Amino acid sequence: MKQIDFLAIGDIVIDAFIRLKEASVHCNVNRDDCELCMAFGDKIPFEFVEVVSAVGNGPNAAVSAARLGLNSAIMTDIGGDQNGKDCIETTKRNGVSTKYISRHRGFKTNYHYVLWFEDERTILVKHEDFPYRFMAPRKNPRWVYVTSLGANSLNYQLEIGAWLEKNPDIKLAFQPGTFQMNAGHEKLAAFYKRAEIFFCNVEEAKRILKMPAEEMSGSLEEVVKKLIAGMHALGPKIVVITNGPKGAYASDSSTSGTGGAGEVWFMPTYPDPKPPYERTGAGDAFASTFTAALVLGKSIPEAMKWAPINSMSVVQEIGAQKGLLTQEKLLEYLKNAPAEYVPKKI
Repeated sequence: MKQIDFLAIGDIVIDAFIRLKEASVHCNVNRDDCELCMAFGDKIPFEFVEVVSAVGNGPNAAVSAARLGLNSAIMTDIGGDQNGKDCIETTKRNGVSTKYISRHRGFKTNYHYVLWFEDERTILVKHEDFPYRFMAPRKNPRWVYVTSLGANSLNYQLEIGAWLEKNPDIKLAFQPGTFQMNAGHEKLAAFYKRAEIFFCNVEEAKRILKMPAEEMSGSLEEVVKKLIAGMHALGPKIVVITNGPKGAYASDSSTSGTGGAGEVWFMPTYPDPKPPYERTGAGDAFASTFTAALVLGKSIPEAMKWAPINSMSVVQEIGAQKGLLTQEKLLEYLKNAPAEYVPKKI
């Protein structure tokens, strides 16, 4: 049996993208806390619907790794319906092993509705209460990538954590989803302590660490450094914090000599060839590409140069997977990158 390079563990879903025509967005003065608004009690016209199978944080990461040349698999749960069959076939077509997909009769496959307006989306989510069970692979994968799982999956995640503890040769990348962040880092301490790489965005880091507002004063760089130090204190060796179109930051605790925050790198985004079409999956593309680069033996600065390219490509298409690049195509973009597209120490 060939060793799996990259095993993603996370829920799989079907996304129905509904392209809205008549809506408006209302934000505060800082363009934060935005709300999507439509007429209440009315008929709302839309342009079209596009259904995308076999997506979600875990499947997106698995497909990204496969496109980049890794032996990739997904561990996930589906219902016993036609949507579940469609997810399996789509996953296979994308070059990802389906050996660790559990199918549950009497359950529906996760189905989300994506309200898509301009270049952003609001997702209506419903995770089925699957009877999750962990299937330990016969041969340990090189890397495991744990990400978004349903609210009833805590015991399942504790099983995964115990398995990882018994197998220190496996490296872990952890990109928590909403329910995992809501559970609190104390309940999932095993993942934070065990993580070779940890991913989240700036707002998610604030939510996880629950830092008082007075500690979040200062410039963006000062705030990010505080967040990175706080995340390292939970255990991850490499901390990556993204900030959407404003770039991303990474730190390796091994460069500190103390296990805390080491050198902090900033990476700008890759220039968009045209305005983003739809932003679903940009974060997954970044995190999975960064991880895949390390699996392939690249350094952290090299991984930081790879990751934004896949994010740029994904937002040019509908859905989280269509724009994911092969390694050959990614390297072509990298070769043609502008001179200022380099990571910088801050």
